[in-house]
Amino acid sequence: MRSTVRLRILIMCGVLVAAGVGGWQLLPSDEGRTDAISVGTTDAITSLDPAGAYDAGSWAMYSNIFQSLMTFKPGFTTPVPDAAESCKFVGSRLTTYRCTLRDDLSFANGRKVTAEDVKYSFERMLRIKTDVGPKALFPTLKSITSQDRTVTFHLSGRDATFPLKVATGAGSIVDKDQYPADRLRTGFGVDGSGPYVLKEYKEGESARLEPNPNYRGAITRTGGPVVVKYYGQSAGLADAWKAKDVQVTHRQLPPEFVSTLDVKDGTRVTEAESAEIRNLNFNVRPGSPMADKAVRQAVAAVLDRPAITTGAYKDTVEPLYSLIPQGFVGHSTAFFDADPVPSAKKAKKLLKDADVATPVKFTFGYRADATYGAETAEIKRQLEATGLFEVEAVEVKWTEFQKAYAKGTYDAYTVGWLPDFPDSDSFTAPLVGTGNTLHNGFSSKRIDALIASTQQYSDRSQASADFKAIQDEVAEDVPLVPLWQKKDYVLATEAVGGSQYLTDGTGIWRLWELGWI
Repeated sequence: MRSTVRLRILIMCGVLVAAGVGGWQLLPSDEGRTDAISVGTTDAITSLDPAGAYDAGSWAMYSNIFQSLMTFKPGFTTPVPDAAESCKFVGSRLTTYRCTLRDDLSFANGRKVTAEDVKYSFERMLRIKTDVGPKALFPTLKSITSQDRTVTFHLSGRDATFPLKVATGAGSIVDKDQYPADRLRTGFGVDGSGPYVLKEYKEGESARLEPNPNYRGAITRTGGPVVVKYYGQSAGLADAWKAKDVQVTHRQLPPEFVSTLDVKDGTRVTEAESAEIRNLNFNVRPGSPMADKAVRQAVAAVLDRPAITTGAYKDTVEPLYSLIPQGFVGHSTAFFDADPVPSAKKAKKLLKDADVATPVKFTFGYRADATYGAETAEIKRQLEATGLFEVEAVEVKWTEFQKAYAKGTYDAYTVGWLPDFPDSDSFTAPLVGTGNTLHNGFSSKRIDALIASTQQYSDRSQASADFKAIQDEVAEDVPLVPLWQKKDYVLATEAVGGSQYLTDGTGIWRLWELGWI
């Protein structure tokens, strides 16, 4: 990705200036309080086993309790070694990637980390193939070999993005003696080599992490203890902040709360340029009304994004008109080019020309939350106002929702998406490639060929034309409709430093950067 992530610390009302506090005090202190910092989030953990989850909440935890061979430093989009001593492509074909493991690594249980553990971790992830697992991230990974401290990945085709994929939660290294080879690990036990140890986990409620004294890697300074508190809905997170039950919040506060945020009490707000997007996805399997391209195109022709962003989201998000968001190589406005204004007339003609009977009845699944409920209500209103559609909205809790849409339960469903790594490929292969993570049954040989073409360029700017061509194809086939792109907000009390480094769009959740001032 050519763009850089910009962080802006918004210190309102001159609170720090009036108090004579210098900028250096925004960083954690090595002395003083030793109690745990409480961090609130609505991002639930699907599984503590890296082979069993492909979602923001789980991967946020993985970046703290597991290690990957590579990682990202704050504000940078090029991965650096973490569990690895070094990694590089062998030759110029970009089909063989080799890493040398550090020799001073051990899991939190004391067992030495070996190259065989790395090989085992990738192979079991590919073998288990869970519906909500990360296997789809590695379509080019053919085989892995290990010898002494060396791990070699053999790819079926050129893939310049492979080092970035290795740096994600999907590359988490597990103890081969503690994780079954052909099934997910049960219970809440964790054996990783990351900067933190998971001391206690209450499913759906909280996770207590403490620094791992055995950690060795890219992080030079590990933080203090942290308690992550999980909230089922954004309103609950806002209530916890107001009640001072948490000192830091990240993902997701209600839009009305963010839009009217009062920072006179010294609250620190970090606003990061985010790559988070949200799409309306279609189940194109036979038997669903969305299997007909004309129906999908008709939905796209009707949707009024500004009405969604100003209504349900109070202008805390921006309309998105293409698969790849702003700030990434190849971003375009393909959906706007196809439908510059919402048009019930165009939708009616599309359905008539395709001999589709109206109203088209379909089910619409969404994650249980007041904000998503408001979004769904607005989309339902827009579609049904045309007389062309009849929408049955279905609200479902997150973990059940993931499993349900993967099985094809809904004809349409909305899902937010954070890139796995800072590259446009993270929006193409996982979302519209054959066997994509949305499990919607969509497949296009043309798009697959274009995706493969983008992966051959080490200089990612050279892939821009192919990325734009992919977006044009998506706007034509409409396996999904982009809805919005948002900024990322982190709130912290004036007693906590380091919150500006917690997140930067690379998928790493840096709890170790937090500390008492």
